[in-house]
Order: sequence, then structure tokens, then C-alpha cells
Amino acid sequence: MAEPGPASAVTAAVDGPLLEVTIDRPKANAIDAATSRELSRVFAAFRDDADLRVAVLTGAGDRFFSAGWDLNAAAEGEDFEADYGEGGFGGFGELPGLLKPVIAAVNGMAIGGGFEIVLAADLVVAAEHARFWLPEASLGLVPDSGSVRLPRMVPPVVANEILYGGRRLDAAEALRWGLVNSVVDASDLMSEARALAARVVEAAPLSVAAIGQIRDYTRHLRLAEAFEVLRSGKLVAYEAMLASEDAAEGPRAFTEGRTPRWKGC
Repeated sequence: MAEPGPASAVTAAVDGPLLEVTIDRPKANAIDAATSRELSRVFAAFRDDADLRVAVLTGAGDRFFSAGWDLNAAAEGEDFEADYGEGGFGGFGELPGLLKPVIAAVNGMAIGGGFEIVLAADLVVAAEHARFWLPEASLGLVPDSGSVRLPRMVPPVVANEILYGGRRLDAAEALRWGLVNSVVDASDLMSEARALAARVVEAAPLSVAAIGQIRDYTRHLRLAEAFEVLRSGKLVAYEAMLASEDAAEGPRAFTEGRTPRWKGC
């Protein structure tokens, strides 16, 4: 995939099947519309590159993952409903057809839109000093995706306190509420994220895509409705997995006591 230019606030590095994306906008890795569109382009390219299997998103430095929407840009007239790119604010949370996991490696404070990006990630590793909060209500704004995602992830009273009252979570609290997978020393953050990515890469790519599609299409349905969708033949990634060579390769490799050789077909 093509990498952003040298003047970009977004850097991308490819290591085999892993894409590492870094938001680099001193001092707080805040995201204006142009940066969000750049993130969208990077994640759209990730989606469309068959050789890439998983992405890790982090922030430059050790203080901020991202301070969210760039309020300086807002003060200069950037509209709250500006064009943030195909994937929405942060590049991937609303990206159509993205069935590859994104891991957030939270290296510091995730504030406002930065926290919303974390909530959109498939997997999250946080440094011990990471902090998470949504201050939008105190600014006369609304955390759009946070208001949608957070109440589905934590108990309502906890979500309400975070959304209405700006309650701040430290990394340990985020772990307790299931908002992050693990909390590690800052020096181990990227190695832990890469290890998590490696576990994803070991899985069959069509299986990963199918699981993501099943999740997206059924997570808010009643059980009977979910199984009806699953058996409908309309989940393209699921049907592709069922008909794939990989679906035969996995059991065969298991019985032969060897590592499966995934073809992605």
C-alpha cells in the first residue's frame, strides 16, 4: 500500500501482514478533518490490500494517544460535521467493508474523539498511564459515536456518568469494564500489540472476516433473528468461508499435526 507523504500527520509502516499506523500531530495528536481523511485513506487501503491482515493504531509520544477533535481547528471555523473521510472520524469506525481487525495501542490520554476511536477498535492494549474520557457535554457538544457505542459496552449507569458527567477512567478501570484487553507497562505497549496481532494472523483470514461480518450483522438481534440471518445466505464473508479451501485445510492440518497453510480462498 502507498504510504502517506513525509508532511503527513499520519505515518504507516508495513511489516508483512501487519500495518502499523501512528497519529503524529504535536502536541496532543488531535485530529482535524484533513488528518481524519488521511486516516480514512490509510484504512481504506488496508481494507483493500489482500496481503494485510491486521492493523495497529497508536499515537506518537508517550502522553497522548489522541486528544480527539482538534478544537483549534474548530475555533478557526472547521464545522463539527465536516468531511472526515469514508471511514468517519478517525478513519475506520464507519469504514464500509472493513472486515479486518484494528488494534488500538493506547499510549496515553484518549480524550473525546480519541476515546471514540478506542471504542471503535476490535482489540485494545493500554499503557498503565492511559486515561479515557469524553468531555463533549461540558463543551456544548455530543460524542456522536461514543453515545452510540459506549452504552452497548458498559452498564447504563457507567455509560451515563462518562457521557453526562465526563467521568475519567484510568487504565485499570477501563480493563475492569471490558473496554481494553490488557494493561501493560508503557515500554511493553507495542510489543504486546504486535503479539496480539500475531495471534490474529495465525487464524484463517476468511474466518476472521466471517466472524466480523456475523458480529456486525447480528449483535443487536434477538437470538432467533441472528440465526435466521446467519442461515440466510446473505452474509457474503460467511458464505465465502464455508465454501473455501481453507475450511477443509484447517481440519486436515489438525489431524495431520501440522500448522495450516491458509490460502485465503
